[in-house]
Amino acid sequence: MAAAGTDGRTTTAPWPPAEFTERLRAVNAARYHDRHPFNLRMHRGELTPAELRRWIAARFHYQRHIPVKDALILAGLDRPEQRRVWLRRIRDHDGTGDGGPGSEGGIERWLRLGEAAGLGRQELWDASRVPPGVRFAVEGYVTFCRLRPTPDSVAASLTELSAPDLMRTRIAAFEHHYPWIDPAGLAYFRTRVTQGARDGEEALALVLDQARTREQQERAVAALTFKCEVLWALLDAVDGSGP
Repeated sequence: MAAAGTDGRTTTAPWPPAEFTERLRAVNAARYHDRHPFNLRMHRGELTPAELRRWIAARFHYQRHIPVKDALILAGLDRPEQRRVWLRRIRDHDGTGDGGPGSEGGIERWLRLGEAAGLGRQELWDASRVPPGVRFAVEGYVTFCRLRPTPDSVAASLTELSAPDLMRTRIAAFEHHYPWIDPAGLAYFRTRVTQGARDGEEALALVLDQARTREQQERAVAALTFKCEVLWALLDAVDGSGP
């Protein structure tokens, strides 16, 4: 529905929250990277050890930048309760470093996944071995979060709404098809089942609160579409970078 604004120009009414939410979820349903051919082959057990190691190493480059993009988002949040929520995301990935229960973070768990697959830690940290397409995709996402309005950056994180189902599928696939990987190395996937569900719902609530005009809502949908394309491009680069 269109209405006249105070300056006389026609404006479009915002979507009701339920419709806005459905539009965001529809982006994931159509564009999430669980449908990428590389992921499909992974979950069918068709990857060679070399392909799986290449994916683990490339994906680590993405994982190590998650706290960076979250710090950029954190800087744009206005209220303490919002910043506390987002600060927890950084701790979830970087860990607390205090040696207590649960002090390891997602980055450490991913390093352990690499070790379980036969990759050394320094090999994972060596970004020079990451396919250029992966580096470009990750840098594009970080730059997006640096330059775009905070509601757009938060909306881009809503791929997390689909992450729990992907993690469950991945755990089952690794256990069944890749028994040569120590099951202890799957801790990252197991943790993200619950963390991803929590993070996705919290981010969705923040987007619904902050994106109130139709223009802001449309930008949020576009931001989530962009993030899906980042994840898809990352897998394109991995899939095409070796035999």
